[in-house]
Amino acid sequence: MAAAAANLTNLRSFHYWRQKPTFSPSPPTLPFYRNSSASSAGRTKTLTKVLTQEEVSFTEQENSLVEALIGIQGRGRSASPQQLTDVQNAVNVLEGLQGVPDPTSSSLIEGRWQLMFTTRPGTASPIQRTFVGVDFFSVFQEVYLRTSDPRVSNIVKFSDAVGELKVEAAASIKDGKRILFRFDKAAFSLKFLPFKVPYPVPFRLLGDEAKGWLDTTYLSESGNLRISRGNKGTTFVLQKKTEPRQRLLSTISTGTGVKEAIDEFISLNQNMGDLELQDGEWEMIWSSQEETDSWLENAANGLMGKQIVKKDGQIKFVVDTLLGLKFSITGTFVKTGSRTYDLTMDDAAIIGGQFGYPVELESKFELEILYSDDKIRITRGYRKIVFVYLRTDGVEQN
Repeated sequence: MAAAAANLTNLRSFHYWRQKPTFSPSPPTLPFYRNSSASSAGRTKTLTKVLTQEEVSFTEQENSLVEALIGIQGRGRSASPQQLTDVQNAVNVLEGLQGVPDPTSSSLIEGRWQLMFTTRPGTASPIQRTFVGVDFFSVFQEVYLRTSDPRVSNIVKFSDAVGELKVEAAASIKDGKRILFRFDKAAFSLKFLPFKVPYPVPFRLLGDEAKGWLDTTYLSESGNLRISRGNKGTTFVLQKKTEPRQRLLSTISTGTGVKEAIDEFISLNQNMGDLELQDGEWEMIWSSQEETDSWLENAANGLMGKQIVKKDGQIKFVVDTLLGLKFSITGTFVKTGSRTYDLTMDDAAIIGGQFGYPVELESKFELEILYSDDKIRITRGYRKIVFVYLRTDGVEQN
């Protein structure tokens, strides 16, 4: 949802392109930022992410799945083939292990679970087809089996200010893994209304379409991670607690409180020393400043589009424009400190197919890396603007 702006409303004239401005803002003054560390312990190596007052622990195999989920948008709808392969491989490994035996008999399955990933998000139930692939909303599943009225509910949370949609199903346990359910009611709970608004789905008329089953194929011993498969062939990955990067990306998707979330995320991390400008393809998903009227200046300074970093010290910004054209500007980067780089962007062109039209444009600025790992990079660059990037080309395997 919160992708870098790349839909351009107009192109500047050739006369404007021939100008050659140089942008050299003064270096920013930055507070001290800390980066994250992980610790291992126990019979199975356990990776623990630092949180404010609580810890989210995953085994090494569980962490592989969480890592594969980082950066996937639309809960799977926008996943690349490589991302889907990574998730499926991690799911297969966990399903081959022994998690909690007979998960439907365990109290760990109960509670509210956040949906992090689903295969085939465009099919299955109406709530899946309508809401699951939209990052702006949070999607949850509530499981309560040890009551006089056992229920499984799917919940779409629009925002704290707006409210949520809850679709409920009567549930029963068939065996140690399978839950049977039948949807029977749904309603909107909106903050600005003192009553619930019925969701107009005639469950009684849907017959077999309103019922199904859900197998839990893996439940972590911590009770934080669950893999389930539905009767329509859909795989679900759910978490009770999310790790800091997941929470940050979720906040960016909603577009509310992003600056505060970034500050909190960085403050939770410890110093790692030098931070490198990692090579690869990186898509900008958020910046702390809206674009100016000059899209050309925005593109030249990395305020939009994709960033391609090479090991030889070259860097390229690429922006999709109108009519299938691309704006590209290439330059170099030189490391000047433990986390700072000087960037010089001076080889620009408008590209259409195999043809390119040179643009005289130059931009110079300092780039400071505030946080970096194999999936996410947070930097402060042109005019002290903060950027968040997601890696889109996968991670090289050693």
